[in-house]
Amino acid sequence: MTLKSPRPSVKQGVRQTIALLLCLPLLHGSAIALDLKGALKDAIKAKTGVATPAETPTSPSNDTAAAPSAQDKLAAIHWKNPSQEEEIMVGRQVTGSILGAAPLVKDAGLQQYVNQVGRWVASQSERADLPWRFGVIDSSDINAFAAPGGYVLLTRGLYQRLTSEAQLAGVLGHEIAHVVQKHQLKVMQKQALLDAGSSFVKEKLGKNALTQRAVSTGAEISARNLDKSAEYEADSMGTVLAARAGYDAYGLAEVLQTLASAKPQDSQMALLFQTHPHPDDRLAQLSLMSGEQMDTVSGGKTLESRLYPLK
Repeated sequence: MTLKSPRPSVKQGVRQTIALLLCLPLLHGSAIALDLKGALKDAIKAKTGVATPAETPTSPSNDTAAAPSAQDKLAAIHWKNPSQEEEIMVGRQVTGSILGAAPLVKDAGLQQYVNQVGRWVASQSERADLPWRFGVIDSSDINAFAAPGGYVLLTRGLYQRLTSEAQLAGVLGHEIAHVVQKHQLKVMQKQALLDAGSSFVKEKLGKNALTQRAVSTGAEISARNLDKSAEYEADSMGTVLAARAGYDAYGLAEVLQTLASAKPQDSQMALLFQTHPHPDDRLAQLSLMSGEQMDTVSGGKTLESRLYPLK
């Protein structure tokens, strides 16, 4: 089905009041540069137990106790109720695994810009205190990923389909919502607790391997899929966050419409269709959950001219 305009589609039904949530102006300030390379280093060190040459420690003095390694910290995670620090640590490892398969696009201006937009949208959430990190990875696939603790990645293929900053804000808002609601973390917790409850698995793997297995599960979730209800919730919440940040409320809906019109045989879309509900279904649910209240919102910015041109 080809949708000619997202507005008529999203006008049907009234379930959620968004108008009361939208009042903050759009941020215009200096961006903070992204550095996710450390996440990749940590992921390698946790898997191998070996530091990179630049990080190989010098001989410590005999009277100074060695600080716990990243591997030791991961092994000590309390999966039943992980702290925010532990959540961030896990997310860093998951992100490192993703970056090992697809590195960041080598464009500092792009990464800085996406961080500026992402951090402003994230500041509208109840988890604004997380050390949010955003990046565009060098993959032609059309997809986006979130990891616990405030890590968000989108592909170069998806970024190239965007036509405005409002659309970018909507996409990032969706992924931010996954982190806020701890969608990926909850699945990882379940896997880790199931493994820990199995004496056979615990005996065979050991505590550190159990944590690495949970991290692998997190990377797989990020690259594959959550259940449909989590995706629909992230669409609704992401729309609210982007609109609250001052962007046009239809940014995400416009992206979904663009994706819905893509040809089924488009190889760039294959993974997205495998890992998310069909864009038509997502538009229908967004319409159901947000409804006509979106039309009461005025003054949201689309900012087509401010979208960073990908080189």
